This record gives sequence, structure tokens and C-alpha cells, in this order.
Amino acid sequence: MSEFVLLYRNTSDARRETLGSPEKAKQTIMKWQAWFDDLNGKGCLRNIGQRLDESGKVIRGTNKTVTDGPYTETKEVVGGYSLIEATDLDEALKIASGCPIVQNGGSVEVRPVMRTNF
Repeated sequence: MSEFVLLYRNTSDARRETLGSPEKAKQTIMKWQAWFDDLNGKGCLRNIGQRLDESGKVIRGTNKTVTDGPYTETKEVVGGYSLIEATDLDEALKIASGCPIVQNGGSVEVRPVMRTNF
């Protein structure tokens, strides 16, 4: 088995739409909880992760230039992450395809975790 990080991406507008009222927020949270419960029941959820705030800064280059972030050119924001276990990338993609964010126009980036020896 290998580990994969799921990075949940969405636009600010879509995020506000799914969390914009107490009723919508409750429905959205219930969908996510049901999905996480299913992953946990299947034994592939290693770490549920955390939601991320939309604010932040980016530092880059040798001049250590700081810009508003977490993005500059894109309209999508990484809103959170989780760590799963799957046999391969295809299985990880299948797992990610059930994520509630996809139903609302968002996306899930699936990245293999590289093992290091230090």
C-alpha cells in the first residue's frame, strides 16, 4: 500500500456557495462526514487532515519576494487536505472521485507521498 495526499481545490465563490448559509453549511458538512466515514470504514483514511483558510502569503525566489496568496494567477484555492492509503494511483483516483467537492465544481488533486530515509 502507498500513501497519497488529496488536495481539495475550489473557487472562493463555490466555497462561499456551499458554506454560505447555516443550512447549506450543515448539508455540506454532512456530505463530507459521510464520505470520510465511508473511507474510514474501508480502512483507507490515514488522516482526515484539516481545512485551510483562504488567506495567506507566498514567498518565492532568492529575493524572497512576498505576495498575497495562497495563489497569484489561479482562481482555485487549496481548501484542505487528507492523507489516504491505496494500492496505486488508479485506486487513489477512484477514492478521490467520491469526494463531495467534485459535485460542486471543485477538484481533488491526488499526489503520491514519496518515502524518504531521513
